[in-house]
Amino acid sequence: MPKLTESQINEYSQQVQKEGWCIIEDVIEEDFIDEIKFELDNLVKELQIAPSNNLFEGVNTTRVYNLLAHGAVFEKIPLYLDVLSIVEKVLDPGLLISSLSSIAIGPGETAQPIHSDDQLIPIPKPHPPIICNTMWAITDFTAENGATRLIPKTHLLDHSPDPFQSYDTVAAEMKKGSVLIWVGSLWHGGGANKTDQTRIGIAMNYCAGYIRQQENQQIGIPLEKIKSFPIRLQELVGFSIYNGLIGHINKLDPKKVVLQEDVDTNLIWDYAKVDNPNA
Repeated sequence: MPKLTESQINEYSQQVQKEGWCIIEDVIEEDFIDEIKFELDNLVKELQIAPSNNLFEGVNTTRVYNLLAHGAVFEKIPLYLDVLSIVEKVLDPGLLISSLSSIAIGPGETAQPIHSDDQLIPIPKPHPPIICNTMWAITDFTAENGATRLIPKTHLLDHSPDPFQSYDTVAAEMKKGSVLIWVGSLWHGGGANKTDQTRIGIAMNYCAGYIRQQENQQIGIPLEKIKSFPIRLQELVGFSIYNGLIGHINKLDPKKVVLQEDVDTNLIWDYAKVDNPNA
């Protein structure tokens, strides 16, 4: 059951649009956070996940990608209403899941290069939000253990950051069970971990329904698993039609064609129907 009121949802979404980010404190139930951490720990062992060899992903950071392919607990994350409702206000209800992954910043990790999440999309800035990302605090986030670093209002600039430069940033400190939400144009990066504890977060990222997702959800998740998803989650991974046009298959809803769901979706052509005397 949602904890936030409609007024609070509007307030948070307006803060994201004005400042580029917000933090919702203590919004995820502790039992759910603990369940996510338990499943993540098992998954890292099962998949033998190891740090990468580049500064962007981190040489002391473990990441598990494509989490929707790895268990029912992760299927609840994209649908979490208190977070999704805010993101829908920033983008719109036709949004998609861009990626769902875990980021565990280990002791000794250096700060990630400052970047924006829409930096590779070749459209002029500033522009309307096309990406809205969230970070779930599975452990406490502090300035010392690698809390995400942000530069407020940089989403309003006409350019992206230079990842080889240093910038003054603000640490998005938050308690376990809190969620950071930011618009994709905001300059940010993972922080350095100067402690002996690992900082664990879930990156639940969304994009507008008219741009390509970061992770290829339709191919990366087994089709039989997608068929078992609730319809709203099927739509969020890409089995949906945006604004009555984008994503159709022969003028049919992909849920009907591929997933054999009994759905009827109005396409843009349906709004201009005329009586056909020859029908």
